[in-house]
Amino acid sequence: MATTILSLTGRALRLLSAREHSRAELVRKLTQFEEEPGALAKVLDALEAKDFINEGRVVESVVHRRATKLGASRIRQELQAKGLEPEAVAEAVNRLRASEVDRAHEVWRKKFGTLPADAAERARQMRFLASRGFGGDTIHKVVSGSDGE
Repeated sequence: MATTILSLTGRALRLLSAREHSRAELVRKLTQFEEEPGALAKVLDALEAKDFINEGRVVESVVHRRATKLGASRIRQELQAKGLEPEAVAEAVNRLRASEVDRAHEVWRKKFGTLPADAAERARQMRFLASRGFGGDTIHKVVSGSDGE
């Protein structure tokens, strides 16, 4: 039993040393290594008690890493995939929406830099921004050049 807990703790700490992980992510990644039922839950409870697993930090980490490249919709999907609390996800998405147009404009500027010359180019630019998770209103503002510049 002691080697199982140490093994699971070591694996969890190795994952956490690379980046922040939610409890649900750790469960998904470490379940295959659990030799005794309940051992993984005990390890994760201990790591949570020591604040090695902190969902608030996971949310902030994802937002910090991804906000410069992605829209609120894509970031919401990533946060939900990590098994985070819906309230924390909604709060983070609401904060992101305030800067959505500015962030979309910066992503658009890096990729294209000039307004579309024809309908085909406009559609291409709009598809690009949509694939990055920006909303329709935001995309129209950026691609039409009416984002407040």
